[in-house]
Amino acid sequence: MVSSDQAFPKGALDGLVVLDLSRILAGPTATQMLGDLGATVLKIENPKTGGDDTRAWGPPYAETTDGQSDLSAYFMAANRNKYSIPADLSTPEGQALVAAIAEQADVVVENYKPGGLTKYGLDHATLCARHPGLVYCSISGFGQTGPNRDKPGYDLMAQGYGGIMSLTGDPEGSPMKVGVGIADVMCGMYATIGVLAALRHRDQTGEGQHIDLALVDAQMAWLVNEGTNFLTSGQVPKRRGNAHPNIVPYDVFEASDGHVIIAVGNDSQFQRFCSALDRDDLSKDPRFQTNTDRIANRNQLTPEITVTLKQLSRDQILETLQAVKVPCGPIHTVEDALNSDQASSRDSVVQVTAESTTAGSVQLLGNPLKFSKTPISYRRSPPRFGQDIDQLETLIPGLKRPIS
Repeated sequence: MVSSDQAFPKGALDGLVVLDLSRILAGPTATQMLGDLGATVLKIENPKTGGDDTRAWGPPYAETTDGQSDLSAYFMAANRNKYSIPADLSTPEGQALVAAIAEQADVVVENYKPGGLTKYGLDHATLCARHPGLVYCSISGFGQTGPNRDKPGYDLMAQGYGGIMSLTGDPEGSPMKVGVGIADVMCGMYATIGVLAALRHRDQTGEGQHIDLALVDAQMAWLVNEGTNFLTSGQVPKRRGNAHPNIVPYDVFEASDGHVIIAVGNDSQFQRFCSALDRDDLSKDPRFQTNTDRIANRNQLTPEITVTLKQLSRDQILETLQAVKVPCGPIHTVEDALNSDQASSRDSVVQVTAESTTAGSVQLLGNPLKFSKTPISYRRSPPRFGQDIDQLETLIPGLKRPIS
C-alpha cells in the first residue's frame, strides 16, 4: 500500500498498487484507467527491447530534451499515471524484482500468451497461491482455454474474428475495421470493470482471484444489438454503411455543401422531421408511418429524404431540425472535435507537465469520468523508459528489493 501524492486530491483507488505486465493497448488502457482513479501503477518494461512495443509506433513523437524517441503518440495514449520500471523477465534478477513487487501489489495485469509467464514463476497460479489476496487479470487474444488459446491476438484480428468488420464499411465495399483499436480499448474497459469487481470481493472476503479475459470474447460481447438481432432472428446482419439496422431514418445524408447526421429515434420525431422539411407527404404515407414500416420500406424512403436534403446547406438542415428537436449533428474531423467548445468545457484535452520534453508538457485525451468526491487526476505524464527504477522503495515502502 502507498500514500497518495499530496499535490493532488486522493482518487477512489488511492493506496492500491498495480503491477502492470502488459503492453500495446488493451492492458495499458486498463492500467491507465486504474492510474487515473488514483492507483499507483508500476509498468514493467523489457530493457532488451526498449520497453513497450508502442514506444516505437511513430511518428509522431513528443520531442524530448535528450533527443530520444521513446514517447510516441500511440504510447502516450495509454500510459499516463504510471511509473516505468525496467526488468528483464528472462533473467533471475528480473524475475526476483517483479516477484518482490507482486508481493506488495493488489493487482497484476498481464497480456502474455497463455502460459507465457509460467516459466518465470510469475503466472497467476504461482502468484495467487503465494499471495491469496491478489487480483490477477490475464488478457489474451482468445483466452486461457478453448481451441485458439495459443494463437496471438491483435486488435485487427479480434475485429475480424469477432464479427464487427462484417458490419463496418460500405455495403458494396470490403469489410472494414473501426478507425481506432476499439477491440483493444473495449477489452481494456472490461478488464477495468473486472478488476474493480474482484477488488470489491477481495475487500469483503480477503480472497483474490484470477480474471481470464480475451479480446475476441470482449469484441463479441459488444456486438450488442446486432449480435442479439442475429440470435433472435437467425438473419445474418450485413453492412449498411452509416445506416441503422433497427431505426429509419438514422444515417448520414448529403447536403448541398457536405454531410450531416440525422437520427430520428421515434415516430413523433419523424413527423416533426417531415413537417420541418415540408415533406408531410412522407409522414402521411402508410409505408412510413411507424418505425417498423420505415425499416421495411427504407429503400423507398431514403431516396426521398436524400433528394430533399441535397437542396439545403448543412447549416440550414441543422438549424431547421434542431429548432423542432429532431436529433441531428455535424460530422467533425478529429481537429474539429478536439478544438470544439464542448471539448474545452468538458476537459476532453488535458495538458500534463512533462519535464523531459522540449515543450515542458504534453497534450493528452482527458478521462471522461467526472467524480464529485474523488476526481480524476493527471499526476504523471507518460514515463520515459525505465525512468523510475530508483524510486521503488519510496513508491512501495514495504518492498523487499532483491540484491542484484
